[in-house]
Amino acid sequence: MATLPKTGTVTYEEWLRMPETNLREEVVNGEIRVMPANRMPHARVIQKLTRAFDRQLDPKVAEVFGSTFGLVIRKSPLTSRAPDIAVFIRSTMVGQDGYCHSAPQLVIEVLSPSETRKGIQEKLRDYESIGVSEVWPVRPEPSHVEVLLLEDGKLRRSVILAEGVLKPKHFPAVQIDIAEIWPD
Repeated sequence: MATLPKTGTVTYEEWLRMPETNLREEVVNGEIRVMPANRMPHARVIQKLTRAFDRQLDPKVAEVFGSTFGLVIRKSPLTSRAPDIAVFIRSTMVGQDGYCHSAPQLVIEVLSPSETRKGIQEKLRDYESIGVSEVWPVRPEPSHVEVLLLEDGKLRRSVILAEGVLKPKHFPAVQIDIAEIWPD
């Protein structure tokens, strides 16, 4: 098991030697950030969205991951995110050392009331830096989904929807009725 250097940061190599845990965590600029477990409304939105993708995508072509995997943004300083949902075209996925080192075509982040604007912007900049072409920040309260598309290296707002159907850019067969994703 690796021990953290005195600075409180961890390198990619040290991180690889650390044991897997059941904790939700991200590493940002070498700092390990343990995140609390999702509350039930948050978890239900993730579950409903994941099920909708699983029903509509061909598993030979696309793969859907929940926040139980590491998406390496950069090795130095180490930054690894755990998006609530990441959808990949399988042929574009790059795995190394048991982690994903390539941009998903779509990232969905279900936002908690405690998340700060600064923290959300930090995640979006990380997703931009690896070329994630579409991000959906989902806000259960008030209920709406923002669709951000990568244009000229920046994620820009395309639309904010409180109702209607979501159609991911890279997965044209998928249609998600927004009214069906909110917790019961």
